[in-house]
Amino acid sequence: MMVPSNTHLVLIPSYNPGASVYETVRAARQFWNPVWIVVDGSDDGTADGLLAMAGRDEGLRIMVLPRNQGKGAAVLHGLEQAASSGFTHVLTMDADGQHPAHRIPSFMAESLRQPTAMILGVPIFDSDAPSLRVNGRRLSNWWANVETLWAGIGDSLFGFRVYPVEELRTIMRYQSWMRRFDFDPEAVVRLCWRGVRPVNIAAPVRYFRLDQGGVSHFRYLRDNLLLSWMHARLLVGFTLRLPVLLFRRVQGRF
Repeated sequence: MMVPSNTHLVLIPSYNPGASVYETVRAARQFWNPVWIVVDGSDDGTADGLLAMAGRDEGLRIMVLPRNQGKGAAVLHGLEQAASSGFTHVLTMDADGQHPAHRIPSFMAESLRQPTAMILGVPIFDSDAPSLRVNGRRLSNWWANVETLWAGIGDSLFGFRVYPVEELRTIMRYQSWMRRFDFDPEAVVRLCWRGVRPVNIAAPVRYFRLDQGGVSHFRYLRDNLLLSWMHARLLVGFTLRLPVLLFRRVQGRF
């Protein structure tokens, strides 16, 4: 088994992912130590299965939240625990097997080279990816770059990325948003506002059909309304910060 890192860990928020979560965890553990899972109020039986896995694996830690609070809330819980244990960075990935576990070492290595940056995955879609999801994310990406004066966000929605713990934790502790599906895009915009530089790395992504065990909690109307409200409030924040962002632009900080 690889030597465990005392600065970087893999953090996987998990809500009713089905049996695919076990393969996701095994794949992540193959490439990194430690791996932490935050079970976000799942009622599909996977919490018990994950706890059983952790009982046989010292590099795996399971945290079970009593009720579903949303992806961002689950990540924040993991961030708080990571900070208290002395970790400086977390790599987040989805529990459903869509994200490429074999890219964990290269993303972590880039984070170690550039510890003040956030390392963002830019998805390479396969032929099974729903066109509605692939094309729909372009609008969110465009708005995220407007809101950061084109700081260089390659993809605002792809959740396979490495965050500096203290920067993200500070942002989330002082405002009540970013707790559900709005977490991924709002996190990168607000981190850019704080001067955290995005570094983009391409990564393949897989979409699984229902007959392949695929599970999706995305609801087109509900979650697009949530994203629209998120970008509306980010535009207000952008307007208030525009002088500072322009100054940074002139100074070449981005």
